[in-house]
Amino acid sequence: MKYKAIIFDLDGVICFTDEYHYLAWKELADELNIPFDRTINERLRGVSRMDSLEIILEKYSGPEFSKDEKEKFCGKKNDIYRKSLENMSEKDLSEEVRETLKELRNRGLKLAIGSSSKNTKFILKQIGLEGFFDAISDGTNITRSKPDPEVFLKAAQFLAEEPKDCLVIEDAEAGIDAAVAGGFDNAGIGSASDYSKSTYRLGSFSDILKIV
Repeated sequence: MKYKAIIFDLDGVICFTDEYHYLAWKELADELNIPFDRTINERLRGVSRMDSLEIILEKYSGPEFSKDEKEKFCGKKNDIYRKSLENMSEKDLSEEVRETLKELRNRGLKLAIGSSSKNTKFILKQIGLEGFFDAISDGTNITRSKPDPEVFLKAAQFLAEEPKDCLVIEDAEAGIDAAVAGGFDNAGIGSASDYSKSTYRLGSFSDILKIV
């Protein structure tokens, strides 16, 4: 095998919660009278909660918010988002993803999640993947968000593997940049499949089986 382990981003790769994120940020932005649309939302893909807020605040022209206020805004956004995640279920995990993950496991590969989300474990529980992955590196154990490679480096560390032996699966350019910065090969899916820095370009999730 080319690789010993695969590290997956969560949102946009294993499942899709983009719309939940967008609606939560939209509700907060509307309360603050800040223009926010799907174009701006695209810039938030793979970015931490606080960094996402800073991007949204670029359109804000009022008095500067304190750090405490910003943290409260992020907390409120997450409360809105997490409440909506309660509607997720195993139906939000596609059969293609489910069967591909099983086959990768059957081939003896170690599997991990590398996501900036602090809700990773809750989402995995909702879609029926609680306890499935060998390691989880997420927003609860990192201090720097993508494109910094910390989240993937920690995932590799948790797996006891070197970056050169791990393949990162990502749907965001920031995630691909993080993989490259950490010394990982990567496979871009979705909008990242056309990114020039992608080692491999996936047409579908099951195409991973052709690589490893």
